[in-house]
Amino acid sequence: MNNSSYLKGILFCLIATVSWGTMFPIMTDALTHLDPFNFTTLRYGIAGLAFAVLMLAKEGKESFNLKGEKWGLAWLFGTFGFAGFGFLVFWGQHLAGPKGALTASIMMATMPMLSILTIWVLKKVRPHISTVFFILLSFSGVFLVLSNGDLYALINSPTNLTANTLIILGALCWVLYTIGGSHFPHWSPVRYTTLTTLLGMISVISIDLFLMATHSVQVPSFTSVVAVIPHLLYMAFIAGLVAVLCWNMGNRILTPTNGVLFMDIVPITAFFVSFLNNVVASNVQLIGASITVIALILNNLNQHRLIKFSKT
Repeated sequence: MNNSSYLKGILFCLIATVSWGTMFPIMTDALTHLDPFNFTTLRYGIAGLAFAVLMLAKEGKESFNLKGEKWGLAWLFGTFGFAGFGFLVFWGQHLAGPKGALTASIMMATMPMLSILTIWVLKKVRPHISTVFFILLSFSGVFLVLSNGDLYALINSPTNLTANTLIILGALCWVLYTIGGSHFPHWSPVRYTTLTTLLGMISVISIDLFLMATHSVQVPSFTSVVAVIPHLLYMAFIAGLVAVLCWNMGNRILTPTNGVLFMDIVPITAFFVSFLNNVVASNVQLIGASITVIALILNNLNQHRLIKFSKT
């Protein structure tokens, strides 16, 4: 990999993660008008159409042909990435209340560690003992953010516990989606993004229709949909079209193991945007966030040291 390609990979991942860091504060307001399930369906429905138009223009209609392709696997990863991530994370953020944006963004910073653990389980690649230490250090920081230093309140608050569990499961879904790209080496980033989005929308729409049919969520009113149009435009085209495509392009260059480390940028961006909106984290939460970011940075440096050592 030459320096030019490496820098492009970094730039793509930075664009994606800064876009996602901004989306959590934006969702705080959107979720006061529309539930996370219908919002996610509308968001990825718009983004999916945009991806389809992009791929049609760039690669032609033959790129939609899945004959002989691993379409079932693409559907599975699309379901993880768009139904799993979109529904679980924003449902958790909604349950977490006004500071849900900060909580959700911090949980996104656990993705590098979740990625290491997932690869350990799925591919039997055991992490170095130093990596395990940084995993524990990172989660100690996350714990401080979630508990705000009050273990009793965290344990005895079913809502907070449910919200945190949903968010981390959503983060795991995105890790699986990111790793999934390595199973399609002959697909361009545009094709992987487009086809997984379109196939994942089968699950998104099916789940949303089921929830409305069982009255678990309300059918959205025209007024509520109009109220979230500005949010949808950002979430569909910036945090959706641009960010997801840049993410897959960046990870194709850097590999998922290195690319996912850029998720550390998400909470930093979310903290800054939330501060501008007068949502300020407590001192304990700031300390926890700092511990998490420091642990992830040190782990990144440690990974480079281990790779360099293995080559000598």
